[in-house]
Amino acid sequence: MPNDQAHRVPPGQTLTSGFPVLHFGSVPYYNDMSKWDLRVFGLVEEEISISYKDFMALPRREFSNDIHCVTTWSKLDNVWEGVAVSEVMNRVKLKPEAQYVMLHAEHGWSTNLPLADFMRDTSFFGIKHNGERLTPEHGYPVRMVVPHLYFWKSAKWLRGIEFMEKDKPGFWEKNGYHMYGDPFLEQRYDFD
Repeated sequence: MPNDQAHRVPPGQTLTSGFPVLHFGSVPYYNDMSKWDLRVFGLVEEEISISYKDFMALPRREFSNDIHCVTTWSKLDNVWEGVAVSEVMNRVKLKPEAQYVMLHAEHGWSTNLPLADFMRDTSFFGIKHNGERLTPEHGYPVRMVVPHLYFWKSAKWLRGIEFMEKDKPGFWEKNGYHMYGDPFLEQRYDFD
């Protein structure tokens, strides 16, 4: 690995030029996007639901990052097109006790994040990866991207954002994955 990349690859990771597909359960395919929405609920002053049409009309920008999977692959220099978290949060008034986020996806899948990590400037809702619209296997139509944490925190097939006062485990966290998932600290599993 070139020296200029070595500091970007966490311990125990191997570089890949591909984009491996990993998930639990079946891949959802959408035939009628008028039935897709993104629900924002929990500790908010007013619950909202953003239609696919309204979501796709939100301002987009380019994001560049490295991603790291808990299964030990890393992919550097990804270029995404997506919607900044702030664009959605401009429509939401949080209650002061909100400290955590649960991301909800298709098939009952979920993952947890501290609010501060969700709100980072580097976190966003991904729509395209390296110039191409996301495929269903990679999270079409919208996936969360939280590049500073292991990639399971970047929920595919996003359908809901729940704001919570206390942290609680999502799908993989209930099944032994670390509650936070910092790749540079190798927070892969939490078998206490």
